[in-house]
Amino acid sequence: MAEKLAMTKIRIGPAGWSYKDWIGIAYPKKKPPHFHEATFLANYFDTIELNVTFYRPVLARTAKNWIERIAHNPNFVFTAKLWQEFTHNHQLNAENERIFRPAIETLRDAGRLGALLAQFPWSFKNTKETNAYLDKLIRKFRDFPLVIEVRHSSWDKPEFYSWLAKRNIGFCNIDQPNIGHSLKPDERATSPVGYVRLHGRNYNEWFRERSDGEMSEQRYNYLYSDEELDPWLERIRILEGNASAIYAILNNHPDAKALVNAFQIIHGLTGKKLDVPENMVERYPVLEKIASPRPKTSSLF
Repeated sequence: MAEKLAMTKIRIGPAGWSYKDWIGIAYPKKKPPHFHEATFLANYFDTIELNVTFYRPVLARTAKNWIERIAHNPNFVFTAKLWQEFTHNHQLNAENERIFRPAIETLRDAGRLGALLAQFPWSFKNTKETNAYLDKLIRKFRDFPLVIEVRHSSWDKPEFYSWLAKRNIGFCNIDQPNIGHSLKPDERATSPVGYVRLHGRNYNEWFRERSDGEMSEQRYNYLYSDEELDPWLERIRILEGNASAIYAILNNHPDAKALVNAFQIIHGLTGKKLDVPENMVERYPVLEKIASPRPKTSSLF
């Protein structure tokens, strides 16, 4: 079971679980029968941010299956990303809402939804038109614990934060490459939900596009050092005093780097040794100093 923080209102975990490059690093190379990634991760963490809901709606029965997969961890709560049709394509219509809602409602009604994250791209800037759209979106989804992530510095204005607070909508504090007009790190809570997302600092790949026009997944290929995580430990502690539930999500997923940094943050907040998958300690020796010692196997003579 995951090591518990001093107060279980702080939950640390990765963004997503379906990554082939985690096999042999975090997940076993040969998966045992009935293996599921969410079940495995719920042994170590108390939250996972659902990525799949950003790419497509899922069925309510799929959400029920996820709930069953993590049932062994009573402190586990998912967060979920709002469908990109709403945040990136601005297709906020009744039909899209109808097919998106059932799975999220299932998680919420089971007490397993900590936040619904509306992640907007860097190109979503603070204008009269985007404010109107954001207001419309909030009205549609305010029955969920909604959190807004914006990435452009034009949103960094007191009136925007006050506007969120008046509507009881959370603000997502992000770490990203500090390029041009990118939003800088913060420790702000505008609702009972405090939210943090660490994307990595891969400056060379951050705005690079693939041949199909999509952003390169390598933009998230980054491992934070202890020194880079220390300020985020302090920000999470500040959030602890201003929010009743806090989620810190690691999105630097290539080669399971998100898990490495998640373990480091948990250790930094608790000071406790942690149960860490053995393969990860071998791949990332930096985890040796925070991993619980494993019992030695006896030998037969």
